Amino acid sequence: MPSWIGQAFRRGILTSRFPRAPASREEVPETSRPPVLPPGLERIAVLGRAADDCPTGAITADGLYHGRCIRCARCTRQGFTFGGRALANASRPEDLYSPGGGPLPERLGPAPLAGLGRSLQLFLVDAGSCLACNREVLALANPYYDAARLGITFVNSPHHADVLVVVGIPTRPILEPLRRAYEALPGPKAVLAIGACALEGGLFRGNPGTQAPLYETLPVDLFVPGCPPSPLDILAGVLTLAGRMKCLPGVPA
Repeated sequence: MPSWIGQAFRRGILTSRFPRAPASREEVPETSRPPVLPPGLERIAVLGRAADDCPTGAITADGLYHGRCIRCARCTRQGFTFGGRALANASRPEDLYSPGGGPLPERLGPAPLAGLGRSLQLFLVDAGSCLACNREVLALANPYYDAARLGITFVNSPHHADVLVVVGIPTRPILEPLRRAYEALPGPKAVLAIGACALEGGLFRGNPGTQAPLYETLPVDLFVPGCPPSPLDILAGVLTLAGRMKCLPGVPA
């Protein structure tokens, strides 16, 4: 029986204490955390071999771009490990680049919605996903993550929303609906891009009919990388937009 199912039977439904308490290993599993290249390895040689294995071009001879990483684990055959800190957010794509494949420095993105108080409404748009990121975003409404306890709720119209949450790789037919949804949000407003597909196209980058990255279509305020990112990474991104995150989600060593 998977460990998380066993925990659910033993503990019942308990709401996460995040962000009042650091995230636990169960809340942010290793496979949702970014790969890193441990010190002591011959980095140039390892990066070269891992770049040949990487299906999305996330790894190059110079480093690792987390915006394209889909956590496929192929790089682990060359020495990478899933041991990096959870990446809650980045305000610029270049902030997700790790020279040499090492861990990224901790940084928090901008807080364009800091003046809205403690209530935030999210409008989710699936631009063309496999439903993985979609399900992780919607998990914030379940009893465990219970984002409503923090004043965060989902709404059915962009006219009532503060944050446009986009998952999936944008396709050309969805570009105009995306722009119209963004224009319908009252100000102040923000755009949150979730997952590798929304960031850089993931496995589908460059395919006919797609229009990635999202930031070429909309003014993205915050990026949450992963394939998919954990619900707590997504929650941390939302709270960052509101200026309510003091640090990134911590995971015990």
